[in-house]
Order: sequence, then C-alpha cells, then structure tokens
Amino acid sequence: MTCIVLDRVSKVYGREVEKALTLSQDGLATSEIRDQTGTVVALAETTLQVSAGEVFMIMGLSGSGKSTLLRLINGLIEPSGGYVSIDGTDINALPAAELRALRRDRLAMVFQGFGLLPHRTVADNVGFGLEVQGVSSDERHAAVSNWIASVGLDGFSSALPHELSGGMRQRVGLARALATGADILLMDEPFSALDPLIRREMQDLLVGLQKELGKTIVFVTHDLSEAVKLGSRIAILKDGQIIQVGTGAEIVGSPADDYVSAFTEDLRA
Repeated sequence: MTCIVLDRVSKVYGREVEKALTLSQDGLATSEIRDQTGTVVALAETTLQVSAGEVFMIMGLSGSGKSTLLRLINGLIEPSGGYVSIDGTDINALPAAELRALRRDRLAMVFQGFGLLPHRTVADNVGFGLEVQGVSSDERHAAVSNWIASVGLDGFSSALPHELSGGMRQRVGLARALATGADILLMDEPFSALDPLIRREMQDLLVGLQKELGKTIVFVTHDLSEAVKLGSRIAILKDGQIIQVGTGAEIVGSPADDYVSAFTEDLRA
C-alpha cells in the first residue's frame, strides 16, 4: 500500500516562481533556470511513491534537494508546485491544527545533530514526544523504559546528553522517535556524524528494529553503502531532480548516468 506520494513537486526560492515553474515543466535544468530567472529551484518536478513499511533512501550531494524533500514530506515547507500526500491526504490542504496533529502523531524526525534537549535526562528526552501528545505520566514512564532498553541504553536513564557518546546520543534520538508510536520516520543523515564502527552499530540496530516494527522510513544519506544496506529502494538526486530510483542491485548494476556511476564506483570495484 502506498503511504507517501510526491506528485510533480517543485520547491522554488526567489521572486520569479511562476516563470521558474514553467521553465522546469519545459524540462530546463535547474542551473539554466537560475541563470534565466535568478531563482533557486531546490526541487524540480519530483514524483515518487513510498510504500508502507518501506525503507526509502534519498541520496545526493550537498545542495541536491535531499533535506528539502524531507521538509516537504513533514509539511515544514509548502511546495511551489505539485502536491505531497500521506495516505491519500494532501497535507498542505490540511488546516493548521490538523497538520500539527499529523506531525505529532504520525511523523517523527531523527536528526544528524541528535536534536536532544541538553537540560533533560535521557528518560525525559525519550519521553518528550509522549509528553507533547498528552500521555499520562505512568504510561509515559512504561513506554520510555521499554524504548531505552530497546536501543541498548539500560542504566543511562538519568544521564544528561553531554555525558553520552555520539552513538549513545543518537540512540536516544532514535528511541524518542519510536516512543511516539509514529508510523513514519524521517531520518536526515542520522549516522553521518558518527565514527565508522559506531555507525555500523547504529545501522545494525535500525535493521533489527525495522524487522520487528515495520515502520515507513525515509532516510537521507550521502553514503551508497549505507543506502544499499538499509534501503528497500534508493532515489538519487542531482540539482533538485531525481536521476534514478531503484533497488541497491539496480543502482549498482545499471547506473543511469555518469553521476550515478560515480556514487557506485567503490561498490563495483
């Protein structure tokens, strides 16, 4: 079942938005549109579908549109053209209160920089989303204890973020996202700041949790080996446009062009 749909979505920054959209629809490259209009096309005519329970990887170099795509999915920014829907509902057509409820109850973010509240303990950070949802103290405590154990942080409930390693802080961030019960996780390069060994541990942890939980995950990364390990499918972006979508085997075995081939070179060596 399809969960998330982007239908010809564009995001344009600048004054001549309509002209930029017209040029984009005519097939001009984002660099040409910038030269003609002075606008920045962060995402251009993007269409993709993410199925329920899928781990969908988004790859690309800095400035390719990866984070813009995530912000469009959670409704933090509105598309300049096209629409984004979750389970058939155009999220940008929702009243503000309903959009906030969608973000609170169905979407959870895991950030590259952890995003922990420094004055709160591990337990209080993990339970923050439940607190926002209005979950009772007793129910919140039980859920927090369960998720702290699930991510391997037993014994650290009372620790503050500055007392933890980077990998441990990211475990807290993951537990906080999962504790809310959200069925969609948006993960913005969550492991890229970690040392290689810790990064592999976090990847393995996510693989194990996903087998048990079956969340819908949109995961941004710049590392193809991570994308192949974790993802059901991979989308590769360049200059705000999707160059190729496919499984890891399809991307590595049949890269669409030289840009994609450059990403796959190490894995094909």
